[in-house]
Amino acid sequence: MVKVTIWNEFLHEVENEKVRAVYPDGIHQALAKGIGSESVQVQTATLVQPEHGLTEEVLANTDVLIWWGHMGHDRVEDAIVDRVHQRVMDGMGLIVLHSGHFSKIFKKLMGTGCDLKWREAGEKERIWVVNPAHPIAAGLPEYITLENEEMYGEHFDIPAPDELVFVSWFEGGEVFRSGCTFYRGQGKIFYFRPGHETYPTYYNPEVLQVIKNAVQWAAPSGAATPVRGNHQPLEPIGAKA
Repeated sequence: MVKVTIWNEFLHEVENEKVRAVYPDGIHQALAKGIGSESVQVQTATLVQPEHGLTEEVLANTDVLIWWGHMGHDRVEDAIVDRVHQRVMDGMGLIVLHSGHFSKIFKKLMGTGCDLKWREAGEKERIWVVNPAHPIAAGLPEYITLENEEMYGEHFDIPAPDELVFVSWFEGGEVFRSGCTFYRGQGKIFYFRPGHETYPTYYNPEVLQVIKNAVQWAAPSGAATPVRGNHQPLEPIGAKA
């Protein structure tokens, strides 16, 4: 059983009627319904909850954290960002969606500005699978087509991904590295581009399949914890002249 926490600001849905019409219960609830299964236990957390819903107890019981944020990045407390960062370094998986590229936690983990081109014009996005052997691409067709999405374009100011799984093409001509993996400490991170709040992207079965696959990939593997610091020799050390 993989324990997943879905974090969402839950601001657009409260304040914007157009967004509320698409996600009446919030993006987090749409994702929870879309990825929950007998093998995935899902809970949700939002910005306005105490400690943003990401208490020590919640994070200690989270294998994979999914993060969607946009208009409230600056309202996330630095102490909570540090807490999440430490959990990732200790082995918790992190999946960052769409405008979460500008979140404090993603920028802290990347060490870069994470800026990009953007345009909201409801244009077609074609998400190409460029690493079909990767577990996150399991069960997918050659590409995913979204008829209406916000454009993100290069240059995307991130470190070179450890693995590139998806590349997007947009109707207006831009391309974007839309599915990137990174390893930080013992944790695995996946950034996935689509998911603008005014479009029903998180109801798309293929998009949900990507996120389901990413949850399984990012979950802690049980690998040995590295040992660091001053260390006693394993074998006798002979006297040196």
